[in-house]
Parts: sequence; C-alpha cells; structure tokens
Amino acid sequence: MFLVSGPALVTAACRSGVVGSFPTANCRTVEELDRWLLDMADDLKRAADETGRAPAPLCPNLIVHRSNPRVPDDLAAVLRAKVELVITSVGSPEPVMKPLKDAGCLVFADVASVRHAEKAIAAGVDGLVLLTAGAGGQTGWANPFAFVRAVRAFWDGIVVMAGGMADGHAIAAAQTLGCDLAYMGTRFIATRESLAKYAYKQMLVQSRLDDVLLTRAFTGLETNMLRPSIAAAGLDPDNLPVRGAIDIAKDINASERDKPDAKRWKDIWSAGHSVSGVSDVPSVAELIERTETEYRAARQGV
Repeated sequence: MFLVSGPALVTAACRSGVVGSFPTANCRTVEELDRWLLDMADDLKRAADETGRAPAPLCPNLIVHRSNPRVPDDLAAVLRAKVELVITSVGSPEPVMKPLKDAGCLVFADVASVRHAEKAIAAGVDGLVLLTAGAGGQTGWANPFAFVRAVRAFWDGIVVMAGGMADGHAIAAAQTLGCDLAYMGTRFIATRESLAKYAYKQMLVQSRLDDVLLTRAFTGLETNMLRPSIAAAGLDPDNLPVRGAIDIAKDINASERDKPDAKRWKDIWSAGHSVSGVSDVPSVAELIERTETEYRAARQGV
C-alpha cells in the first residue's frame, strides 16, 4: 500500500500470523529500504525468541513497471535481505524472476486479466494475485467469481484474491471459490500502526462503497480513489482530466513527493470496495483477531 504500509504495520501483521507486505517504493532511497528490511527482520526475530512461535514472513512488493528506475537497486536490497516472498506489481515479473528464484524466493505476481495470468505463469511465478474490480489503488476490472474460476481452469498453483476483502466472511468465501489466500488492504489502512494520516483513516471510517471512484486521472491506470478526498483537494470528482502516459517515477521520486502540488496519494487517497466494512481504527492485532473470529464463524455456517 503506497505510502501507507511501513515497518510498524508490517511487523504487527507478521507477529499475528499474517503476511505483512509493503511496496519497496515506500522508502525514499535504497539505503532506507535496507534499513527497513534489517530492522523488520530484527523485530521479527525478537518476537520469535520471546514467544517461541515463528512469525509470518514479510513480503516486499516490487513495482516492476518499466518507468520505475529503482527496480534494479530495490531488487538488490531485497536479495540482500534474503526474504522468503516477493510480490511483483504493475508489470511483467519476467525481468526479476531469475535472481529471485536463484535466491530461493517465492514470487507472487499481481495480474488483472487471464492474459496477464498466462504470461506470469510462463515467466515461472509461484502464485497469482488476482486483482479484481474491488481492489483499492491500481485495480482490476474483472468480477472475482468469474476471474477465479477462469484462472483455476488452467492453473493449480497458489491463487490470491485481491479486492473487496472487508472481513473474515469474505476470506471464507474466497477460499470456497478456490483461492488459497486473500489480500486485505483498505481495512489495514485504518489501523493504528498504519502510516496513513489521521484524516485519511477517519475518511475511511466515514465513507461507503458509493464513495469509491474508478478513474485514470491520477496514475494513468484504472485506480479506485475516494471521492471525498478528491473533493477536499478542490477537484470535481465527476469532471477529472484524463492522465496521459504512465510514469511510476513521478510517484516514487523523493523530490516529487515534497512538492506543494504533489497531491496524488498524499492528499488524494485510495480505497477499495471493502471501505464499506471499515467502521473503526483498531490495532493490527485486534483487527486480525476479529477477522479470524469472523472467518471461523463463516466456515462453521454461523
């Protein structure tokens, strides 16, 4: 989750048995990424020593779009950290597959169509993350019911559902559909450990599904954004410009983030369809415990 998931959120999730992920671009420099990875590894080792239980692995997300100049350096940092699992997003995983697989790392690729899924499989990924129409940020267009079944017709590897995961009932439904794992993003933005601004978290609590707008105006890709944040920035959600070429570098460049007019992500916020399930701002541990209770109830038909 761009500019939202940091070490506190990631390690809190891992300590509670849930894979914690973050885009490597959340770090302004590769040196900062090295520090994050080292500090999180140390934190999780301490947690394992204290509890006697191995935490879930942390999972860097490499934005592999061709316009991202940091891919080689971020990849090198991930390899130095010897992580177990990596997500690739916004592009083909093929350019980073060999070094990751040579290092024994599992690779999950974000895909938004059957064609993308086929290409990722051909590249040798271990898992597919199906971006459905309900995903926050850069999203997919497909209905999750149709997408999962279409992919399961030719892929028996790991499938992850991304989009609309508001609670444990949704996770149980994804498992019944044929998924092995589920992404939850929006719900974790509204946690105490999240890097999101207080106003962002409160807007998630106050918003509902109809407040999510699908637009290309801010990234050049189909993206789910919060209408109230667009309006608060002085823009008309129903009369937005169409952005041109995709340039990931503009989003991750440190100097660009500090410009007064750099509103994308900092002042105009993203959310998925699961915003309808956000009603408070708990700790990560509290949210995971609640989600597990909901999941067990769903599986038992309660």
